[in-house]
Amino acid sequence: MKAPEGGVISAVTHGSLAEEAGVVPGDTIVAIDGRVLRDAVDYQFYAAEHEITARFRKADGSEDLVVFEKDPDEDLGLAFERATWDGVQVCNNTCFFCFLKGLPKGLRKPLYLKDDDYRLSFLHGNFVTLTNLTEDDWARLEEQRLSPLNVSVHATEVELRRKLLGNERAPDVVAQLERLRDLGLRAHTQIVLTPGVNDGEALERSLRDLTELYPTVQTVSVVPVGASPRLEEWSRDRDGIELLPPEPEFARGLIATVRRFQRRCEEAHGASVVQCADEYYLAAGRPVPSARRYDGFPQYENGIGMVRTLIEDWSRLRRRLRAKPAADVAGKRVAMACGTLIGPTLARLAGEFADETGVDVSVHPVGNTLFGERVNVSGLLSGGDFVRTLEGIEADLVLLPRTSLDYFGERFLDSMTVSEVAEGIGAPVAFATSLSEAFEAIRAGPHAPEPATAPNGAFWSDTAIDVPVEGVWARGE
Repeated sequence: MKAPEGGVISAVTHGSLAEEAGVVPGDTIVAIDGRVLRDAVDYQFYAAEHEITARFRKADGSEDLVVFEKDPDEDLGLAFERATWDGVQVCNNTCFFCFLKGLPKGLRKPLYLKDDDYRLSFLHGNFVTLTNLTEDDWARLEEQRLSPLNVSVHATEVELRRKLLGNERAPDVVAQLERLRDLGLRAHTQIVLTPGVNDGEALERSLRDLTELYPTVQTVSVVPVGASPRLEEWSRDRDGIELLPPEPEFARGLIATVRRFQRRCEEAHGASVVQCADEYYLAAGRPVPSARRYDGFPQYENGIGMVRTLIEDWSRLRRRLRAKPAADVAGKRVAMACGTLIGPTLARLAGEFADETGVDVSVHPVGNTLFGERVNVSGLLSGGDFVRTLEGIEADLVLLPRTSLDYFGERFLDSMTVSEVAEGIGAPVAFATSLSEAFEAIRAGPHAPEPATAPNGAFWSDTAIDVPVEGVWARGE
């Protein structure tokens, strides 16, 4: 890690303490109370006092000391170009299923950075392996109470996990989670499941070890390998491992295993704890669980509960429409695009939506040519794929999934802009993540998308400015 130099300020909130003190975009906050700041975590932690002295470096190189008197929870009103100011901890693993190995050329540069930084886990929800933590990192976790973290486990048996990570020095993750427990910190965990490698007895052991650590381990998600042809070839040639897609029979067996652990956890803790990705339910032809089984949807961004959320949103909207019909959208021609995984479900719900609203809706599942047909989720579709599928379509509005854009709502994975895609399709476009958002977009017409509501993905945008922190400090508890 490089020596920290402070954080360059990208924006100052109007009427904030910082604005009143004369701080402007382009200034750099260097230290608070003599502590040089390494990142946005340090900034928020050390600023949480009744009185602080902040050192700023101005654009002309001069320095300014400013004393702030405030409520400990009151923010100074600063946003930053980047969340980390001393570099990013990179991954020291060589996982055979690493999605980055399958990335084609020409994507946004930040997507190729193989990060494994616990600070980004806290700030942006990134999953990290904890294999590169130093004692200084552990001391900081203890001091600043960074919780919850998102931890990629994959397997709890030490040697198997080392094989999965391609790292013969990877520490015992159970011991690390126990250390988090002793510090009073919590984690959400995931297992990327590779049939024939970490399923079967290995999965049973992992689920048993992790659920025994509740409530330190708040949730355990089981998700499938997202393999592009390039990644499949790399894994097969290097390790002789076939990255198999979830077949129906395999998915049904996994769902049964997960349900067994859910029952135990519900009886012992009143929470399901273990959950598996929506893709397994769709592959198995089984209905997704009820909303209560998702424990508040903490792993929504990991593909856990998205289908249930879509269904629940439509149920609420349908009740509203039946209580107060909306005649202003009837007759409008709307094309909805999505990944092939959710296509059948969205087509069914869109048909019901059309019956209630009078909107002429067509659903267009889009094959993924950027990563390969096996990568079937909406969030990994490129602008070029949307243009290829929808070019020349006759519609008053084309609705695209908001998840296919970067955090700021500006570009697709292949760097195409919203305006370029709209021009390529030849129809006005808008973005939505649910049918209620789609309904409002149909009413409002084409419009620029807002930044994402969750911090996930902010780090991989071309301009990674600071975003609101989702984690919670347990300071003083």
